[in-house]
Amino acid sequence: MGLADSHDPHRWQHDGVRVIPAGQLDPNTAQTPGMDRKAAITFARVGAQKLWAGTVHIHPNARTGAHHHGPLESVIFVVKGRARMRWGERLEFTAEAGPGDFIYVPPFVPHQEINASRDETLECVLVRSDGEATVVNLDIEAVEKPQTVPWVDPIHSGAKQPGA
Repeated sequence: MGLADSHDPHRWQHDGVRVIPAGQLDPNTAQTPGMDRKAAITFARVGAQKLWAGTVHIHPNARTGAHHHGPLESVIFVVKGRARMRWGERLEFTAEAGPGDFIYVPPFVPHQEINASRDETLECVLVRSDGEATVVNLDIEAVEKPQTVPWVDPIHSGAKQPGA
């Protein structure tokens, strides 16, 4: 790229910042039974190399099937409702999150999202560490009573933990 190109006022017009309107999210993305995912930021839509972002809605009292996202890291931000996560080889662990809470899901971790509310749709924003969606649906026989796992902050261990 020459010096003249770097000052071209049209250079960033279609290759710069992108705004994806809420009504134009793409439902044609990898799905898991029990949830509706819609993609906003993907390689195909905006050229994202290292991120996938979108929304997920889980209907009242519904749950997804067990799944993982291969080598990708996932972050879920709860916008509205109450999320109950189960994870592990037999979905033997559980924790809950509400509006404003973040959930981190490491690579290859089998998990299941559950809407803990009988009345309200669970609405979340989802971000993954690749521009393509990866979803591996699993056939897992879940334990009947999972163990609740509280958040423990490894870098602020002297701080009072929620619920303590």
